Amino acid sequence: MTLTLAQADKILADNFAPWVLDLGLSVVETGERHAILRLPWSDRLAREGGALSGQALMAAADTATVVAVASALGGFAPMTTVQQSSAFQRAITGTDVLIDVRITKLGRRMAFADVTMTADGSQDVAARASTVYALLG
Repeated sequence: MTLTLAQADKILADNFAPWVLDLGLSVVETGERHAILRLPWSDRLAREGGALSGQALMAAADTATVVAVASALGGFAPMTTVQQSSAFQRAITGTDVLIDVRITKLGRRMAFADVTMTADGSQDVAARASTVYALLG
């Protein structure tokens, strides 16, 4: 059972630290093995030179993966990040970011995902991440 957008937004509101909520993430789409979230542009998240900071992108990718795994499971379950690696390919300036998470493997104890981040309105990949989660429940 795929999560509704309202259920996915509730997972965000109920399970993350205030500083993560300050990113302003919103769920755009959920599916059987994926989720897409929007990270709104904020000057507060920009680094010197005006590009969105890598730390903000990594936190957004990590958070979006929780929503994608929950969608694949049909609801939230306790989980924790085991590994995350990121590659930044181009700067994002002055626009929202779409974070597209695809679950590549979902086991009883582990979940694996690929994350693609693009500037809103662009097909060019700005960053990629690979994540691994341990399912604790």
